[in-house]
Amino acid sequence: MRPPGARGATLKDVADRVGVHPGTVSRALNPATQGMVNPDTVRRVQRAAKELAYRPNPMARGLKTSRSMTVGIIVPDITNPLFPPIVKGAEAVLTEAGYTCLIGNTDNDIDRERDVLEAFIGRQVDGLIVASAQLEDTVLARAAEGDRPLVLVNRRVEGARIPLVVGDDAGGMEMAVRHLAELGHTRIAHLAGPQFLSTGRARARAFRQSMHEFGLTVDPGLVLECATYSVEAGAAAAAALFDATDAASAPTAIACGNDQIAIGTCDVLRERGLRCPEDVSVVGYNDMPYVDKLAPPLTTIRVPHPLLGAEAARIMLRLLTGEDTATSVISLPVELVVRGSTAPPR
Repeated sequence: MRPPGARGATLKDVADRVGVHPGTVSRALNPATQGMVNPDTVRRVQRAAKELAYRPNPMARGLKTSRSMTVGIIVPDITNPLFPPIVKGAEAVLTEAGYTCLIGNTDNDIDRERDVLEAFIGRQVDGLIVASAQLEDTVLARAAEGDRPLVLVNRRVEGARIPLVVGDDAGGMEMAVRHLAELGHTRIAHLAGPQFLSTGRARARAFRQSMHEFGLTVDPGLVLECATYSVEAGAAAAAALFDATDAASAPTAIACGNDQIAIGTCDVLRERGLRCPEDVSVVGYNDMPYVDKLAPPLTTIRVPHPLLGAEAARIMLRLLTGEDTATSVISLPVELVVRGSTAPPR
């Protein structure tokens, strides 16, 4: 048998080593078709492929299937710590199925989102997983009408029938308000995320509803919208909140739209000589990396971001194989993680 040499091993090399047809090797090495091959043969093929350092040629596979074997993943801000775990979760599932992922960043700019979409379509990606959606996103709404599968993750587009995977935003904010109410807080503020994003609007709506459910008054002066999901925007909103209140009207607890807003809030508390949680309790949202290392560690709502990405990728694979033509909507459970930034009011 010819050694692989510099040219690399081929399907035929692996087939000759195992003593089967090259088509059997192809099916055995493709997760989507492994079930068509005897399990013992699959193991022998995988062992031979490893010994020969065989690597599938996605371009060759694409010529046979009329696919590029690539999926575009679009995120709004690659520097935001919650999006890399979403990408990682999606990439793990897609890579196992033989797909390569292309990553695009929009910087929360709708024109940039359009440019990235057009670039991916120009590269003939087989599908698109998008985490950058805005509530009224005509760009994505039009893209969903095309012949390329589109799956949203973490955010939704209002009125569009697009497969979607999100965390339970309403349930998470209800947990945050319940936690603060059970500690004895009655003057609870909410620093909301941008209201042009589904996460910001859903969490703000859930905050108001949960306050009413627990018999607490929503003071309009204690509900502020942050311009972005960022530390800087959180600090600006927190400063405006305390500028507009005195000792009697100030909140004893703040439920934040995300962890970055919460970090900015804690910075302002320190600058103003207020202690967390002794003077003001703070709850974040997302449980992004390292918030457990803050001083004090941040109480927050944990969202399973890697699982969001993985579920979005699984929907994408079903759409690509024609197994799923329905508009799937998956809402994954979240959980409250209590740490040192919350305590009963003084």
